[in-house]
Amino acid sequence: MLILKRTRLVIVMSLVVLGGAAYGGDSGTSQKEAGQTGKAVKVTPEMIGAGIVSSGVKLPEIPPVTGSREKPVASWGKPLPYPIVIADRRNNRLIEVAPNKQVIWEFDSPNLKVYRGNDDVFFSPDGKKLMVNEEDNYDIHIIDYDKRALEWTYGASDTRGSGPGLFNYPDDAHLLADGTILTADIRNCRIQFIDSKTNKVIQQWGQPGKCRHDPPRFLDLPNGSTPLDNGDVMITEIRGSIISRVSRDGKLIWSVAAPHVGYPSDAYPTKDGKVIVADFSKPGRVVIFDPTSHKITWEYFVKNGEGMLDHPSLAMELPNGDVILNDDYRHRVLVLDRQTKAIIWQYGVTDKAGFKPNYLSNPDGLDIDVFRDWKAALKQ
Repeated sequence: MLILKRTRLVIVMSLVVLGGAAYGGDSGTSQKEAGQTGKAVKVTPEMIGAGIVSSGVKLPEIPPVTGSREKPVASWGKPLPYPIVIADRRNNRLIEVAPNKQVIWEFDSPNLKVYRGNDDVFFSPDGKKLMVNEEDNYDIHIIDYDKRALEWTYGASDTRGSGPGLFNYPDDAHLLADGTILTADIRNCRIQFIDSKTNKVIQQWGQPGKCRHDPPRFLDLPNGSTPLDNGDVMITEIRGSIISRVSRDGKLIWSVAAPHVGYPSDAYPTKDGKVIVADFSKPGRVVIFDPTSHKITWEYFVKNGEGMLDHPSLAMELPNGDVILNDDYRHRVLVLDRQTKAIIWQYGVTDKAGFKPNYLSNPDGLDIDVFRDWKAALKQ
């Protein structure tokens, strides 16, 4: 059976009520307008998860942005060189933890109708915004990091469709430097580029109802759309375990099947030009392979015990070469030593969901905070 991970859709209303307070959002497709062509989705207890929860800790003052991906702030060293922000899916929150496991930043759901089931989270290029997708709520969001506020939404919550302003399982959204949003729309078999200022789709690869592999003209259940430094996009297609690289103007550069991977999730590039991808399976694995030779250069696969992965959804190479990943169904985020393949850092209690400090519930996304010198800030 084909399992699709994550969900949520568009709201972008001129006025949304959040927890009793009026939120003035960007104008765009209204819930009523989107509902005319979309289909309402039944919300299950699993989709609601733990509801609106918080770690309950007193958060420190946020330091200014002083670093970038090209010139990151000072490293903490091993085992985790930088703080990470985690999309804690079934706790309906974003939470950032430092390498010492201190909770340093948190964004709780302001309203479960508007914000529920955050799936992936990625910093904007300037580090000031966070881009979030919600598969089983059928929407995507921009979060202002410093204000801890929902700034922009696109999609109709609990409404799926393929028409204007609608998604059917949006995944892996990124805010690009020019304000364009790149996102994969899994069940509509398309990748969309959306202007966040006008809320218009300015470019699309793939077509709803035509799910087959012929990138970028047609795509087969894409769940990954990773922007690369030169503007190219790395696309992950579930069916066939295909990873492709496409230029921004729509030219296919290469397309290969990921070796040893049954359900690829959110492929990413490594510093040396390889591809790292998680296998969203049980037992899961992480594979790094050469897209030219198709050969595996590194692999983590443990069949049982503490080291076994259960549906890992995202793996990234850390700046020091080690590997960080979400181990979704075991409720933890792990760092693996690249040389020994040992687990050298963990946040979350294995197989135990929760929302208090050191607990997660189905963590489904993460990104690395190289933008703020939290190490120096926490010493003050």
